Amino acid sequence: MQRKWFQYWFNSPYYHILYSQRNDAEAEFLIDNLTAYLKPALHSRILDIACGRGRHSVYLNKKGFDVTGIDLSEQSIKYAKQFEQKHLHFFVHDMRKLGYINYYDIALNLFTSFGYFDTEKDHVNALKSFRKSIKEDGTVVIDYFNTQKIISNLTHKETKTLEGIEFDLRKFVAEGKIIKHINFEHKSKHYAFEERVQAFSLADFERMLEKSGLKIINTFGSYSLEEFDAAKSDRLILVCKKA
Repeated sequence: MQRKWFQYWFNSPYYHILYSQRNDAEAEFLIDNLTAYLKPALHSRILDIACGRGRHSVYLNKKGFDVTGIDLSEQSIKYAKQFEQKHLHFFVHDMRKLGYINYYDIALNLFTSFGYFDTEKDHVNALKSFRKSIKEDGTVVIDYFNTQKIISNLTHKETKTLEGIEFDLRKFVAEGKIIKHINFEHKSKHYAFEERVQAFSLADFERMLEKSGLKIINTFGSYSLEEFDAAKSDRLILVCKKA
């Protein structure tokens, strides 16, 4: 089966160079606010879906939780495994496929780590896996960008220089997706990658979550957990329970 863009790009060392400005403080701020809101008991089991290199997982573990991080990127999981210990584990795993059933108290999908697939069926299958992974009274939290604001403020052309590499970035909306083309030269070789993320609205999530057997019990629009405003909010954070 042909590999998808995210299987190439997320496994590339250049992905981590381009997004190296993502800081731990922001991740910790979100986790602090989410745990204060959800009030999970000490040693609660938490699943970090599409965990990347594990920055959220590591911090959750430091706060006293039993954490499992999963990601499709072999390179990210290889990096994250250096942090493993008794109550922190990382696995290469596709979010569309079932892992543990009725096992976790909370399943988190953070920092727009969703919307990568070509069909709604694939996204619903992923949400069904999220649902099945949690206990009957468990909670699923999805943190997505606010599509409406992203599209309204889209920077179509941008150049970023990081670690001596000049990244040429071009963004546009097509086929219901927000697409980013990433081109650069490194060591006399040209590289071209892309990101294709579905432009999901709150209504899209409501429809897909209903199909997957989940219901939204609250929405937030920022990492401070402010009220969601489709025109102004930076994020769309969905707190869900089994329907």
